[in-house]
Amino acid sequence: MDLKQHILQAAILIVDDEPANVKLLEKILQRQGYRNIQSTCDSREVASLCDTTRFDAFLLDIRMPHLSGFDVMEQLQQRFRGDYLPVLVLSAQPDMETRLKALSLGAKDFLTKPFDQLEAVTRIHNLLEVRLMHNQVRDQNRLLEQQVKTRTDELYRTRQEVIRRLGLAAEYRDNETGNHIIRMSKYAQLLALAYGLTEQDAEIILNAAPMHDIGKIGIPDRILLKTGKLDPEEWRIMQTHVQMGANILSGSPTELMRAARTIAQHHHEKWDGTGYPNGLREDDISIAGRICALADVFDALTSQRPYKPAWTVEETLAYIASESGKHFDPKLAPLLKKNLPEILVIKSEYADPELIRDSN
Repeated sequence: MDLKQHILQAAILIVDDEPANVKLLEKILQRQGYRNIQSTCDSREVASLCDTTRFDAFLLDIRMPHLSGFDVMEQLQQRFRGDYLPVLVLSAQPDMETRLKALSLGAKDFLTKPFDQLEAVTRIHNLLEVRLMHNQVRDQNRLLEQQVKTRTDELYRTRQEVIRRLGLAAEYRDNETGNHIIRMSKYAQLLALAYGLTEQDAEIILNAAPMHDIGKIGIPDRILLKTGKLDPEEWRIMQTHVQMGANILSGSPTELMRAARTIAQHHHEKWDGTGYPNGLREDDISIAGRICALADVFDALTSQRPYKPAWTVEETLAYIASESGKHFDPKLAPLLKKNLPEILVIKSEYADPELIRDSN
């Protein structure tokens, strides 16, 4: 359908308290091929008419009882907020004050009474042409915005998948599962929100936490996979995974990767300063590091591993309470217990596959 046909199908509302003016405009428009025409001599009816029809043009008188054309335009401004307001003012008063007020309220053109037929047809056609072209541009922009959003969402999901698979590469070398990093990262997000961090900061922690142990990629299998207790030299080598992880994640300008580097470097620090690699204490440890330390320990203790059975939730909570103010931030430990119902939902939803099979 070409532009002319679109214009002839446009919805037009004539608002004038003089029935003769309404009939004249209806006749002029009908002769040009317009068929979707409505009219009213009572300006109070405009709102209800707009509830049932999306008009493409308003031919609006100014001097009317009850509601003036100015009052109607103020109503239309609310409906067309942020959109093109297609008003052509009908007025027998071409004074500058009236025109300026009409323009300030969104009028796009004027038609002076008595009407010249050719002028009326031309001005109405021009108003509708601009309106319909505006609609086309608006709809195209919405389509492009949706396409950009779809692509952005896809890139976001891809980034999350890459992050999780990167974390999974380290976890597989440590006899752990990918579900561990999903659980602990979701615990960390929940704790971040409970601590008072913003949703944006909590989401960054959610997406950065899976890389907390990426440095284990560089630890020899003889140490990483050892089932017995590590000797002092082996333990020293094991501790280097923290700095190796920080090195792997360093150098990026993105907020996500900077957070991942901080978490990798801080998640083995302890509140009392006895952790590693730098013996940081209290608030010198980043809040992301403190949160991930607690989330990581909770999941590790309550999960079965080849070298240990799973602790019960009650045993784990008792241990965390005993380490509050020593290993863990004393403000965080109570939050874990307070939010235990949500944590247990996450734990159940992302249970390790082998444990699900064992329970069937």
